[in-house]
Amino acid sequence: MAKITFMGAGSTVFAKNVLGDCMCREALQDSHIALYDIDPVRLKESKAMLEILNQNINSGRAKITAHLGEKNRRAALRDADFVVNAIQVGGYDPSTIIDFEIPKKYGLRQTIADTLGIGGIFRALRTIPVMWDFAHDMEEVCPDAWFLNYTNPMSMLTGAMLRYTGVKTVGLCHSVQVCSKSLLDTLGMEYEADQLRDHIAGINHMGWLLEIKRNGKDIYPEIKRTAAKKLKEWRKQGAEKSGNMIRLSLMQHFGYYMTESSEHNAEYSPYWIKSQYPELIEEFNIPLDEYPRRCINQIADWNKRSHELVANPTLDHKMSHEYGSAIMSAVVTNKPIQIGGNVLNNGLISNLPSNSVVEVPCLVDSNGVQGCYVGELPTQCAALNMTHINVHLLAIEAAYTRKKDAIYHAAMLDPHTSSELKLDDIRKMCDELIDAHGDMLPEYH
Repeated sequence: MAKITFMGAGSTVFAKNVLGDCMCREALQDSHIALYDIDPVRLKESKAMLEILNQNINSGRAKITAHLGEKNRRAALRDADFVVNAIQVGGYDPSTIIDFEIPKKYGLRQTIADTLGIGGIFRALRTIPVMWDFAHDMEEVCPDAWFLNYTNPMSMLTGAMLRYTGVKTVGLCHSVQVCSKSLLDTLGMEYEADQLRDHIAGINHMGWLLEIKRNGKDIYPEIKRTAAKKLKEWRKQGAEKSGNMIRLSLMQHFGYYMTESSEHNAEYSPYWIKSQYPELIEEFNIPLDEYPRRCINQIADWNKRSHELVANPTLDHKMSHEYGSAIMSAVVTNKPIQIGGNVLNNGLISNLPSNSVVEVPCLVDSNGVQGCYVGELPTQCAALNMTHINVHLLAIEAAYTRKKDAIYHAAMLDPHTSSELKLDDIRKMCDELIDAHGDMLPEYH
């Protein structure tokens, strides 16, 4: 019987996806599922939901326990085989509000702010210490467990775990497995998974679709012709817009489609959200302040619809596209699978730094998650990845050394921040963000 510990179990919908998937896999159906959270209400709701699901789809075979707060964290982790991480330190209020509103005072506008940019940096700085606390506990009470990290900023958090703890860690995101489908759906082209083969590698949220073939035939030329026609129409003033124009435009200019959504990619580079060219916001359908808007809507929706999960006696589940349960099953059964995972580079992508976290094809079996060799990325793709990696490495350095200079350097090298703000203002903004976070951050010097 495997033990699966879920950190941040108050994320009820996501817990249903990952743990419901586990209940659908024979090798995991009799697992001990330990739920951990610091919010007693959300923890209770998730446990109630999973107990119903366990009865309905799993004949009650799983054992489910709930563990509230730091004093019970070690009990949740003790003897775990797998630890799923889905925490959000600080939540929407106050953390997300701080991440958006203070930069906005300096003229810096964002869309999501959870992966890169000034929002991604400070999300990492308040999350990494908590994850290192988890790691310290794991090293003592479940030293052989695999840590499956779903929390953003993926590359920074996963890198902090892999470089500064002894915990076996892989970062997981669902953008890899839906990349080709998103591209073909956007363009109105046929998508049949059994006919397609793709090859993706790079970094999280900027992995590159290096190849895409249908029945052995390269369909990139057809994709690019179709995209060029669609973009020409969508870019016209007042035209009906696609939500995926940024990625298609980047593909036009740099030659390859990338894994993460256009609302994310709008803030990942210096080309789109520019005070000098405000017309780009409408032209490319860029949703400024998208993440706070989603948070507000999700909170309202949960308040209205929570009973549909928490107190629904007929609750059912269908397998999601998350990798988590497949990884656990492969480790337990030694039946190999391939995933797209975030791991320490160590030469897997030869023109990116060895201490960076890369998103590459990985083999999973009883030995765990093993990254596969990719080789060199196209030069322009590696160069764009490096604009992110610079920020990743400096944010991790800041968390480890507690030096403000590393925070300043990360922000100064961020492609969007540096394209909009003066150096002096970047420093002032970072200081104001540090002060606003208060006890959510350790002391920096």
